[in-house]
Amino acid sequence: MKSYFVKGRRVNLKWLLHTLTFILCCGFSGQILRYSIPEELKTGSLIGNVAQDLGLDLNRLRSGRARIVTGESVQYAELKTDKGTLVVNERIDREQLCGDVTPCSFTFEILLEKPMELHPVTIEVLDVNDNAPTFQNSDLDFEISESAALGSRFVLESADDADVGQNGLHSYILTPNDNFILKQHVNPDGSKYAEMVLQKPLDREEQSRLSLKLLAVDGGNPQKSGTVNIDVNILDANDNAPVFNQSVYKTAVIENAPKGTHVITVNASDIDSGSHGQVTYSFSKSKAGIADMFGIDSVTGRIYVTSEIDFEKDKKIEFYVEAKDQGGMTDSSKIEIDIIDVNDNAPVINVMSFTSPLSEDSPAGTTIGIINVKDLDSGENGKLRCTIEKNVPFKIKFNVRNYYALITDATLDRETLSEFNITVIASDAGSPPLLTKKTLNLKVSDVNDNAPVFSYNHYSGFIVENNSPGVSIFNVNAKDPDENQNARVSYILEQGEIGGSPIFEYVSVNAEDGVISAVRSFDYEQIKELIFVVKAQDGGSPPLSSNVTVKILIQDQNDNPPQVLYPVQTGGSVVAEMVPRSADVGYLVTKVVAVDVDSGQNAWLSYKLQKATDRALFEVGLQNGEIRTIRQVNDKDAIKQRLTVIVEDNGQPSRSATVIVNVAVADSFPEVLSEFTDLIHDKEYNDNLTFYLVLALAVVSFLFITCVVVIISVKIYRWRQSRILYQSNLPVIPYYPPRYSDTLGTGTLQHVYNYEVCRTTDSRKSDCKFGRAGSQNVLIMDPSSTGTMQRIQSEKISAPWRNGIFVKIRVSIKKGKKKKKNLLFHSNKNNAPSLLSQHPHGLIVFFLFVFFFCFTLLCDLILSFAH
Repeated sequence: MKSYFVKGRRVNLKWLLHTLTFILCCGFSGQILRYSIPEELKTGSLIGNVAQDLGLDLNRLRSGRARIVTGESVQYAELKTDKGTLVVNERIDREQLCGDVTPCSFTFEILLEKPMELHPVTIEVLDVNDNAPTFQNSDLDFEISESAALGSRFVLESADDADVGQNGLHSYILTPNDNFILKQHVNPDGSKYAEMVLQKPLDREEQSRLSLKLLAVDGGNPQKSGTVNIDVNILDANDNAPVFNQSVYKTAVIENAPKGTHVITVNASDIDSGSHGQVTYSFSKSKAGIADMFGIDSVTGRIYVTSEIDFEKDKKIEFYVEAKDQGGMTDSSKIEIDIIDVNDNAPVINVMSFTSPLSEDSPAGTTIGIINVKDLDSGENGKLRCTIEKNVPFKIKFNVRNYYALITDATLDRETLSEFNITVIASDAGSPPLLTKKTLNLKVSDVNDNAPVFSYNHYSGFIVENNSPGVSIFNVNAKDPDENQNARVSYILEQGEIGGSPIFEYVSVNAEDGVISAVRSFDYEQIKELIFVVKAQDGGSPPLSSNVTVKILIQDQNDNPPQVLYPVQTGGSVVAEMVPRSADVGYLVTKVVAVDVDSGQNAWLSYKLQKATDRALFEVGLQNGEIRTIRQVNDKDAIKQRLTVIVEDNGQPSRSATVIVNVAVADSFPEVLSEFTDLIHDKEYNDNLTFYLVLALAVVSFLFITCVVVIISVKIYRWRQSRILYQSNLPVIPYYPPRYSDTLGTGTLQHVYNYEVCRTTDSRKSDCKFGRAGSQNVLIMDPSSTGTMQRIQSEKISAPWRNGIFVKIRVSIKKGKKKKKNLLFHSNKNNAPSLLSQHPHGLIVFFLFVFFFCFTLLCDLILSFAH
C-alpha cells in the first residue's frame, strides 16, 4: 500500500506540472472538467454530465468518435456517448489508487476527432472510513533495565491506516499503568508515532514483567481501532543507553542498484562496559516495509540494498535505525535516502486510432492515425521525441501533450506499392537514450485510375482466304494494373465499315479473352486486308478504356484459274491470225494475253504449246505467251493452222486455262476465205455435245406438245363457231386475190405478199386489203452452220370485224426454190372455197414443218455453242 502512495503522488504532481506548462505556453486545447466522488461506488454510478458541462451536442460526441484515452491499464470511468455522461466503470479503491496521498485523484482525457479536441478530466476520489488502523506485529517485546532513568523513551511500532484525513490514524491509547505514560509525535511527512516514557522507576524485584496494550484509533464515524500487545521484561540495571553520533543520517542511492550495494553506516556508542556496552543495530519498528528494501549489519551498522529500488515508486525513503545495548537500553536515529533516477523506462507507444485500408486517391496531408507516447522517467529521461523511419510517404506531426498525428506526405499509388509498414520510433533524452519502435501495417485500397494497356501498340495477323466462318485468327491482350473489378477487362469491337459494310459482318471479338474470329469466309480477290479498332474496357465506375488498331491480311489461295484476255474465245466465231508465207524465223504471230486474279506465285503464269497442227512451225514463249515461228514458212505448209495453248499458274496445286489460236498461213485474204468454211468444220466437238443435244430435244418436244394442245383447242373452238354460222343461213361469197392463180403454178414471185380479205353478209361492208411487201429474206453467214437460213416473219392474225365473218389468206412464196405453197382459207360451212377443206391435214402438216424447222435451228445453235 505504501508503494501506491508514492506512485499516486507522483502521477498527481506530474499531471499538475504538465497542466501548468501547457497553460503558460499554449493554452488549453479544451475545457478542464473536475468531479468529486466517494470511493467504492457501484459500477454504473453517475460521475457527471460531460456533454452539458462542455457545452457539446450529443451528435458532436458521436461524429467526433468521443472516447476516453489514458495510459493506465485500468479505466475507472466510462463515457456514455449516447447520453453524454461519465459513469463508474471499475471499482475505485482510494487506498489502492493513491495510498496515503491526499487529495486523491486520477486524470484522463476525452478525445474528439474532426477536428481534434482534447478535454482533460480530473476526478477526485473522496475517502470513506473503510479501513481500521493496523499494526505490523501483533506483539511487541521490550527489555528494560530496572535502572532505566526516569524519562527514558521507548519508541512503539506505528500503526498504519490506509484511510486519510479524518478517517486516518487519529491517536494512540496506552492501557493505564503506573510506570509508563504515552507521548504521541508527528513525523514531517504527517505520520504519527508514539513513545512510552518511563515516569516511575522500575523495580525488577517487585515486578519483573509488564503486559500492556497499545490501542490505535482513527477519526472516522463510526470510529475504528487496532491493538498490539506490549510485553516489558525488566532487566538488571544498565545505567547508560547507546547514543548515535548523528541524530539524522542523509545519503543517496541510484535506482536499480544491485543487491548488496552499500548505502550508509550508522554508529552508536555506549559508555557502559562489558556486556552492557555491546551495541547491536536494527531497523526501528516505526516504518513497516523498510526491511524488504534494505538490510543492516547488526554489529557494524552497515546499511545495504536487499531488493530493487524503483524511482518511479519511491523518490525518497525515510526510516529509523535503533541501537541497543545488552542491557536493553536503546537510541534511535533517522535515515533519509534520496533515490537518483536512472533512464530505465523506454517510451510507451499507444495507438489511439488508425485507418486501414486507405484509398489511394487520398490527398497529401490526410490523417491516418493518432498516437500517444508516454515515458515514466522524469527530467531529461522523460523528454520524448517521435519520428518515423524514412522511405515512406508519411510524416508525424506533434499535436498536444505527447499526442502525435500520422499523416500522408504524398499521394499514394496502389499499383506501385499496395502495402506499407510504417515504423514509428519514440525515443527519450536520457543517456543513453531508450527508444521504442512500433510498426503499423497500412493497406492501400484500389481506385480505378488506370486504363487497360494493350501488349502492343498495334496488332497484325493473317488468315488464308476461303476460311471457315467462326475460325479464330488471333487474340489481343490488355492488362490493367488495378485490382478486382477495376482490373476486369472486356474487349469491344469499335464501330467501323469496310467496303460499305459494318465491321461486325467480317470479324467478331470475344469479350472475355479478346479472341478475334472470322464471321464469314473471305475472298482475297474481293478484300485483301481488314483494318479495325478494338477497345479494351475495365469494369470500374466510371470505366476506363483504350483502343488498339488491328490489321488482318487476307492471304491468297490458288482458287482462280488464269483468264485469257486475248485472243477472245467467242461462241462460234472464227478468229484467225495471218502469217505471210514469207515470214522468217522468229516472226511474231500473236501474243496470248492472260491474267490471274490471284496474287504472288499463284499469279505467276507460264505458257505452253499443248497441241498444234505443225509443232515444228510454232513455239510459245514460256513467260510472255508470244507465239513465234521457229522455222521459215514454206509453200508446203497448210493454210489453216490450229494451235492449243495452255496457260498455267504457279500455285499448289496449279490451275490452268486453254486457248485455241487459229493461224492462217496465206499472203492474201481471199485464200483465207476459201478455207474459212472448212476450217469451221474441222473443229473438234466438245465432250458435252451429247448433253446439249438431249437438252435441245427436250425443249423442242415440249414445244411440240404445246403446239398440239393449242391446235386441238383451236379446232374445237372453230368447230363450235362454224356450227353457229351454219345455223344462221347467211351466204358466203368467196373472194380470190389478184394473181392468185399464179401462186398455184410453177412460176415464182419476187416477194412474199400477204392478202387479207374480210367478207360479211352485207356486201356493202365487205373490204379487201392488199398488204405491202413482206420482209426480205435475210442471209446470215454463221460460222456454225453449212449454209444459209430463211427466216420468215409472220404477222399476227387480225381480230375479226365487229359484224362480219373473218377470212384470212396467207400466201408464202420463196424465191429461187421450188416449194409447195400452202394456202389456208378460213370460212364458214356455207360451202365457201377453203384450202383447209381441200387438205384436211394441212394445219397439222404446217405445224410439223414449223417443229422440225425449230429443232434444226436449235441443234445448229447448240453445236455452234459447243464449239
